Amino acid sequence: MTDSRSTITRRSVLRGALFTAAAVPFGVTLASCATGGGGGDDDPTTDGGGDATEPADASNPFGIEEGSSVETVIFNGGYGVDYVEFAAEIFNEMWGGEATVEPTTEITAALQPRFVAGDPPDLVDNSGAQSMGFGAILDQLEDLTDVVDAPNLEGTPIRDTLIAPNVLDSGVYDGKLAAINYVLTVYGVWYSKSLFDANGWTAPTTWAEALELGAAAKEQGKYLFAWGKEAATYYQTLAIDSAIKQGGDEVRLALENLEEGCWSLDAVQAVFSAMKEIVDAGYVKPGGSGTFFTDAQAQWSLDQDALLYPSGSWIENEMKDNTADDFQMMGVPAFVVDDSSALPATALHSEAGEPFIVPSDAANVAGGKEILRIMLSKEAATNFAKTKLAPTVIADTVPEDGFGSTALVSQVEMLAAAGSDTFTHKFVGLYGLNQAQLVVWNAFLDGSKSVEELTSDLQAITDEARNTQEVIPVS
Repeated sequence: MTDSRSTITRRSVLRGALFTAAAVPFGVTLASCATGGGGGDDDPTTDGGGDATEPADASNPFGIEEGSSVETVIFNGGYGVDYVEFAAEIFNEMWGGEATVEPTTEITAALQPRFVAGDPPDLVDNSGAQSMGFGAILDQLEDLTDVVDAPNLEGTPIRDTLIAPNVLDSGVYDGKLAAINYVLTVYGVWYSKSLFDANGWTAPTTWAEALELGAAAKEQGKYLFAWGKEAATYYQTLAIDSAIKQGGDEVRLALENLEEGCWSLDAVQAVFSAMKEIVDAGYVKPGGSGTFFTDAQAQWSLDQDALLYPSGSWIENEMKDNTADDFQMMGVPAFVVDDSSALPATALHSEAGEPFIVPSDAANVAGGKEILRIMLSKEAATNFAKTKLAPTVIADTVPEDGFGSTALVSQVEMLAAAGSDTFTHKFVGLYGLNQAQLVVWNAFLDGSKSVEELTSDLQAITDEARNTQEVIPVS
């Protein structure tokens, strides 16, 4: 929208639709929505961004002031920041204000001093390798239950539009909905279907099959895996996922609760040993510890020097400008060690990712929540799925053809095959372990660390976190 008349028209339509929706009973009511924005006229708005004496209404559940300014700081990773700019434009049109979007890859360096000073932004995408540990900032974050209980731009309570009831769980810390994770992320091992079909290869489901594929790759002058220094812990995620599938909840809970000896569990050791065999066989492209991670990913997706790459489902969008023609990206879940695994080979690490937080000390708490509410609308979520080729936590935004994306279709197929056998883990981000673990995994992947040294180093990092931070129990 470029002229003021168009802007006013858009604002009137959006806000008018909400007023209309508020006047009509919703088809589904939520008994738990005591704090929701769809309350009666006698419910006060108590959010820090509005006037506590004003009644709440469905068109303005957080008490936004006309002309409000909102500052957002967004992790500029695989999904970029334009999807937040999309929501910011709608905000500006609705409220006549100015919502800004500042991209960064250094979340902790950029924002930790501001949190300490009591001057954080209004909305933050606390993601990426440099994200802030939630344990350190939990008491400085808003509980975002009122956001999911509020109506979206189409007039439906956001909670009713979520892809699954438990999709919010990954943002709950010590009973508090401290983050709304926006993207439904599928973690797996990605490959080119066209390359595999041309060579008669099948994507592996066990580490033994992966080793065999590495030998076949070597015959073609290719490697099985490649890695880059900033993303070496993608292989840790793969290892953890594999170990959880092999050993079940015993492994997951030991790691999540930072238990002594958690990295020495049999299932973890079996996975580490399988990975070490692949490294020692020369099936991992050398030099990763000195290669920028997107350059390493291009060695896989563009040059096709490597057959497999472990990542979250953001990988297709992240590499869309550096992927070979007719690549036909597909994914498979993390490998199991053998058929005695606690979970089937189809079991899948899937969780909502890209955690958006609203700091309680922000200048415009209501504004940060309003941007989130807009992002969780059907319009904005569909825009994300179409432009980023990944689903959000909002249901019914991806067509059967995946907007032409084989990777997106593959995600849907993996989720369907997994059924109820999905899992997640969040101890690395919760306790801010990734930076220290990157050093260890770079050394392991370049062949300079043994399984014993990998285990010892990871346990030392875990023990330090347990001894210096409050451990939030996971069950």
